Amino acid sequence: MRVCLLTDKPAHPLLAAASSVLIETEHRVTFLNPDTGAGSPSELVIPDDLADVYLLKAHTPRALELARFLEAHGARVVNSAAATELCQDRSRIATVADGAGLPMPRTRTLDTLSESLHGAERPESGYPLMVKSRHSRRADLVARVDGPAELRGLAAKWSDEPVVLQEFVANSGWDHKLWVIAGEVFAGVRPAPVGAPPDGAQSAPLVRDLPRAWTQLALDMGEVFGLDVYGVDLLDREGAPVVVDINAFPGIRGPKGAPAALAALALRRPRPGPPAYEA
Repeated sequence: MRVCLLTDKPAHPLLAAASSVLIETEHRVTFLNPDTGAGSPSELVIPDDLADVYLLKAHTPRALELARFLEAHGARVVNSAAATELCQDRSRIATVADGAGLPMPRTRTLDTLSESLHGAERPESGYPLMVKSRHSRRADLVARVDGPAELRGLAAKWSDEPVVLQEFVANSGWDHKLWVIAGEVFAGVRPAPVGAPPDGAQSAPLVRDLPRAWTQLALDMGEVFGLDVYGVDLLDREGAPVVVDINAFPGIRGPKGAPAALAALALRRPRPGPPAYEA
């Protein structure tokens, strides 16, 4: 088989290790940077010479355009362009999750952060709250706000930024990161980006102690969002998991079995049926 990596970083540890597994089993691996040049997708890919599968580890507009072009010509793209694009819009993520009954913080969408300063747009749930760029990207806005003064300061810097306002989830201080590749779950624990581990905490919770319901929630997220390779960030709210983020094709650094799982996914036949969400 021929596997093509759609990425500007083919040397990423996960991709490099998965490529080695594929090459060792006599499969061909190539890569294509979707952001190379300024031409149309047809100038990057010849429809009559498509790879057997494309692994989409790029989220730029040109990468999504190329992925849609490939799909229109019958290529298999993992993850799909539609699912990848969905996971970049935090407003749509919250709407889809709420419709599926998946636990996420209450979320409100504003066209610009400056709207949060208007009397009618003040946070309904009070402070603290999380303010995030609506569209996920590198160096986007993710901040905890504890009061009106902090909100005004943030709005001065990000006035025209489309945002979501989210309920702040009081938690244990640990961020449970679950990565899923074709139904295989890998897990890790990191200090939560907002809210350090509590004073006196001796160590992070053991990954092996993660309840089955938590891993099932991660699997459910993949089914609802139509993803094969993704990451889910969970916080512990009084013993119950709350999803605070989902990412299409994250880096997945650390778990030893991840490269082999990704290589196996690349060689697998596509699963039937469209994703469960409405685009």
